[in-house]
Amino acid sequence: MTFAPRTWVVGEVVSAALMNQEIRDQFNSMFAAWTPYTPTWTGSTTNPVLGNGNMVGRYMKFGRTVLCEINLTTGSTTTYGSGNYSWTLPFQAANAGVNVIGNAQLLGTNRWLGQIVISANATTCSAFFPTYPSGVADTRASFLTQVLPETHAAGDQVRLTFMYEAAS
Repeated sequence: MTFAPRTWVVGEVVSAALMNQEIRDQFNSMFAAWTPYTPTWTGSTTNPVLGNGNMVGRYMKFGRTVLCEINLTTGSTTTYGSGNYSWTLPFQAANAGVNVIGNAQLLGTNRWLGQIVISANATTCSAFFPTYPSGVADTRASFLTQVLPETHAAGDQVRLTFMYEAAS
């Protein structure tokens, strides 16, 4: 993982260990494998329970820039809770005064394309999907819930991909 570069001082003796830490290690971190993490899936009213479903998260952090993916596949024993869904981020978002937008997909009976929203200082992200099916002249979007944009069933997948600035 990259970190803030060292401030060098005039006359400082540079060792091989310092050069490795400040140059080699930072450069190598940009080509490292993504780091897995376990996101938490919640509902604003009642939390869902993954049961025999599967959820994986992973991220790559460059300084304070975070690239992140969350993939959720529901199982036959998954319960869907109620209310607006959200997922925990690997790092708290910066207070940049802006909302971050990423990509979301729901693969259920139909394939739905949506957006991820991360607010300033947030520790979670939320997915929004069209309120109406394609072909209806309405461009509104709503939080992903247990019934929007369609009622969930075993085998449904939610795929979230986004980039944001971490608080630190």
